[in-house]
Amino acid sequence: MSPTETTDSTKREIQVEIPADEVTRATESLIQKYQKMARLPGFRRGHVPASVIRQRFAEDIKSEVVETLVPRYFRQEAQKQGLIPVSQPRVTDLHIQEGEPLRFKANFEVMPEVKVEGYKELRAEKGGTAITDDDFAQVSLDGTPKEGEGKPVHMDDILVEIGGKNTMPEFTENLRGASAGEQRTFDVVYPQDFSDQRLAGKTLTYAVNIQSIKRKNLPELNDGFAKELGTEFTSLEEVKKRIREGLEADKKHRAEHEAKDKLLDELVKRHDFPVPEALVEHQIDVRLERGLRALAAQGMRAEDMKKMDLNRLRAGQREQAVHEVKASLLLDKIADSEKIEVSDQEIDHEIEALAKQSKQTAEAIRARLTRDGALDRIRSRIRSEKTLNFLYHQSA
Repeated sequence: MSPTETTDSTKREIQVEIPADEVTRATESLIQKYQKMARLPGFRRGHVPASVIRQRFAEDIKSEVVETLVPRYFRQEAQKQGLIPVSQPRVTDLHIQEGEPLRFKANFEVMPEVKVEGYKELRAEKGGTAITDDDFAQVSLDGTPKEGEGKPVHMDDILVEIGGKNTMPEFTENLRGASAGEQRTFDVVYPQDFSDQRLAGKTLTYAVNIQSIKRKNLPELNDGFAKELGTEFTSLEEVKKRIREGLEADKKHRAEHEAKDKLLDELVKRHDFPVPEALVEHQIDVRLERGLRALAAQGMRAEDMKKMDLNRLRAGQREQAVHEVKASLLLDKIADSEKIEVSDQEIDHEIEALAKQSKQTAEAIRARLTRDGALDRIRSRIRSEKTLNFLYHQSA
């Protein structure tokens, strides 16, 4: 029997036939079990005739036969055809009659065929990690709309952070290097989606008077202050060095995280393939559970959570869930190609970290993870992280 192809290449349908003698054997075994357990008027327990059991519990026995045999023979047939289900089968066209083979159809999803190409050509955008002291310019300004669009803008004594994330790039470019007492004139083009609707989509010519420059410095410090921080610091320069090292490490971490996100985005963009709906739904569940835990940690009450529109929330998570499933499947294929594996020592290290975080023993954590079937998920996550690290470092 070959699987029936559908328009979606992740969906399969197979027909399964269970031999009549297997059905009879399972039925007789259940009748014997019912004989031992059944309590019927007029019969001593354990002495109810098989014919009475067969008649009285016909539907119950039939249901148990199906529950016993269908999963086992479905797995056998799927394995025989080289199919790996990623969803529970939907059973249809079930035929079960005494003395006949049990027949049924099973519809389910399988992993898509994923071919990863060109991943060694990916290049990460790695931001710099040097820390610079940004300045604040105290200014007054007049903005005149071009072509008579909108109203003029006038502001006195405002602080503009040069290079700040909320500063329009035109201000940064044109005020960098300025000195107190200077005036600079330049145009600023506001995007259509600018937060202030009065400026959105407009172009203004600004005349900016620089009144003073304020340095983004620590308050006045000295070596005595440094020594008060601890015996490891003997001078202010050592304090500044340690702060700078911390800032650089933080910036490096954030830059690496952003670069990896962009690598994954590019990897997914380059590969078009269908994803099983079962995997997408599971990932939506994971994202929602994570989000609801965060809301609970922030103090949201359970009764308020119950009022949330879960269907709308699920729909809102779908696009990102599809992206995450695709990324996971692609990383798994790359890990196979590059022979990236997770050692038992790496699993032990993860368990020890969880134990320390939760203030439990490593043995208790391992037992819980084993009971919940979570060890394989942890191994899979670590493998994906190692593969993404491989992509990041080889993209230099």
